[in-house]
Amino acid sequence: MGRPLFVFGTLIYPPLLEAVVGDAAHLKLTPARLAGYRVSGVAGGNFPGIESHPDSFADGMTIGGLTAADKARLDFYEKAFDYAREGAVLDDGREVDVYLPARDRWTLRGPWSLDDWIRDESEISLRAAREVMEYVGRKTPGETGRMFPMIRARAWSSVNAGKSRHGAGTLHGTVTVTQHQRPYASYFAVDEYMLRHERFDGTMSQEVLRAVFRAPDAALVLPYDPVRDRVLVVEQIRMGPLARGDRSLWQFEPVAGRLDPGEAPQDAARREAHEEAGLEIGEMWPIAETYCSPGNSSEFYYIYLGFADLPDRATGTGGLEAEHEDIRSHLLSFDALMTLCDAQRAANAPLVMAAYWLARHRDRLRRKAGITA
Repeated sequence: MGRPLFVFGTLIYPPLLEAVVGDAAHLKLTPARLAGYRVSGVAGGNFPGIESHPDSFADGMTIGGLTAADKARLDFYEKAFDYAREGAVLDDGREVDVYLPARDRWTLRGPWSLDDWIRDESEISLRAAREVMEYVGRKTPGETGRMFPMIRARAWSSVNAGKSRHGAGTLHGTVTVTQHQRPYASYFAVDEYMLRHERFDGTMSQEVLRAVFRAPDAALVLPYDPVRDRVLVVEQIRMGPLARGDRSLWQFEPVAGRLDPGEAPQDAARREAHEEAGLEIGEMWPIAETYCSPGNSSEFYYIYLGFADLPDRATGTGGLEAEHEDIRSHLLSFDALMTLCDAQRAANAPLVMAAYWLARHRDRLRRKAGITA
């Protein structure tokens, strides 16, 4: 029958345990304490870790009734984060298995609260866990763990989708998904759906096959200096033009980047401006919240214009080495920006959108900055 399994942290939250194991009705959870260990939060993370610590106890649960299939799914989930099952002893002397991290894998930073995690993190973590478990039998735990930052980013996008403000005046009809699969998943993912949807005449369509490129939400900001009346744009190589066979692979665009899980769009825009161009963004104005290409992509844009100080020395190169970014910045006068867009020499849709939004609101923004001429 084997030793019972002791779990701590997020796995004692029944919805997450169900997301990992599947049907958990046959399992019995009993409060327990693990001797010689303590649970702490992981530095820079939003989940708990465990470490040996004399004279301490880790509170958690023992799980009874686990099948071999249950244990295999739990092993897959935990191995994705470099945790493995090892033997340990409860405070009452019973021997148990517990998932312990690889040596020096995580840096722990102090107390961790399950209640705080449930309040702040459970929704995104449940969505991420469900995607992780989709890769059982398709990818190794190590491959899945390397994908996890993007898995959580996609989960955060799904959370944000429930707060979208658009859709007034459109049909909110029935959609029946009969089959869903993910033929490709790495940094990005591609989903395929077989579905039927309600038609405008009230009938249901025939079953159709549709594919969707899955990318996280992104924040974009066009830095604008109202005193000097100019903007900063960034330039980098882009894969879309490469795949299309475009003769111009380096593109002008606003500062842009994906939202980190739990991050507000404006905060992401400010962070990206600092990372890509070394800029501090002041007051910001929302331009649009929009899909980039809703017919075939889940990618959703939060687009802003932000005040920034843009002297001649503001240009240079930047980007994060860890993300293999090689970014060059350029200063354009307002007139040069509009010439670029009017002549169809800007191929980045958010840049064109932000430019024409600036043209509409430029006088008001300059008056706000104290420019009267």
